[in-house]
Amino acid sequence: MMDGGPGPDSTPDAAAGAAPKIAAGDAPDVLPPIAYVLLWFPLSSETFIFREIRRLQALGLPIQVYTMYGKSLRGCSDEMRAFKGPLQRYGVCSATAALTAFFRALRREPRKVARLLREGFFRKMRDFEALGENLWCFMMGFLLAEHCRDGGIRLIHAAWANGPATAAWVASRLTGIPFAFTGRAGDIYPEDGLLHEKTRDARFLRTNNLANVRWLQQFCPSGQQDKVHLVYNSLTFAGTEQTSPLPARSCRDVFAILAVGRFARTKGFPELFTALARLKREHLPVRLTLVGDGRWRGRLLRQLRRMNLTNMVDMPGFVPHDQARAFMCSHDVLVVPSVVHDNGDRDGIPNVIMEALSCGLPVVATNVNGIPEVIRNGETGLLVPQRDPAALADAIRRMLNDKALASAMSAAGKALVERMFDGESNIKALCDLYTRHINAKAGMTAQGTNAAPCC
Repeated sequence: MMDGGPGPDSTPDAAAGAAPKIAAGDAPDVLPPIAYVLLWFPLSSETFIFREIRRLQALGLPIQVYTMYGKSLRGCSDEMRAFKGPLQRYGVCSATAALTAFFRALRREPRKVARLLREGFFRKMRDFEALGENLWCFMMGFLLAEHCRDGGIRLIHAAWANGPATAAWVASRLTGIPFAFTGRAGDIYPEDGLLHEKTRDARFLRTNNLANVRWLQQFCPSGQQDKVHLVYNSLTFAGTEQTSPLPARSCRDVFAILAVGRFARTKGFPELFTALARLKREHLPVRLTLVGDGRWRGRLLRQLRRMNLTNMVDMPGFVPHDQARAFMCSHDVLVVPSVVHDNGDRDGIPNVIMEALSCGLPVVATNVNGIPEVIRNGETGLLVPQRDPAALADAIRRMLNDKALASAMSAAGKALVERMFDGESNIKALCDLYTRHINAKAGMTAQGTNAAPCC
């Protein structure tokens, strides 16, 4: 899970243990440097975060990216591979540097470190994977603290509420630099074992759908519910990725259904297979393309064989983001059968929904978490209850058989996502949020803030 440290594309200051520096003149003085903390960067499945960082940098915000793990460029587009930084990757080769930073902090402030250990190190997590991630990120937080202090960082922002936010929380507690985090989906459902503490101490929280606002507010201290801010993601298909003509949806004897996502417990693909079997029994000519990969691949393949559906399903594997639009433009409907797992894990608003609608592809989805904010039943798509294959099959059949209805809903959906997930306005709002919550005087932790213009 954790591989080597800085790769060949890292800057000279990015070697493990060396403090990254932001060169003078890299950004206007009115905009303070911000640390963006993630597990991996860039990551092929997180194009929305990659674009977010690039757009913020284009606005002049000096962002230093820190990753808790090493390099993972598999499936990344050329645009991602060309990212120039500033970027500091940790990983197993940073373990010694992190341990050394821990002992330095222990010698300097033993009581503070002891309290951090009591509060954050020995905490129950949802599973062993989450526990390992939290322990690793907790220790990396000591190294992150030194790098942020030496780099003049004025806000530490974690792009996810789980491990990255743990590292940001530790670094903030050690340095007094304010931190914030974004809560999205599986990083807050079910709640992380430290979510109460991280929410309590964060300067602010950002989330990307309205359902998450209500969820995160219950973890805020009394009277601080307004520290949760809603800023939607931006569309990742911005008209820049495809310069060659795309395949058009054509009249065909078989309807083409598309599903995209990690092969994981929240995606509901087993229910989609059951719906597909119903459509097969009704002799509706359909074929499913299931794009993605993950730990459930073997389980899904076995289910397809048991249900005798292998000849109706294509599984091309993981598709890089810069090739995904061709799938959107060559299928008849996107199906997003998300479910809430028994432990509470769930999707937020899957980005594939916005991507499909921006391409004019009709969408059938389940009414999980933030999905109804985009798929408004009968207006921008068809919405069905989760874990209801019969209702899912009915909605797919209706969408495929009523082309006029499908066209009207996809057009309305396209207009909605272009407005709701507009890159220019959402990135400007995010930039304003960051600068509004940073004190003008370095190192201060008082509640008052002096806003800096983000332009």
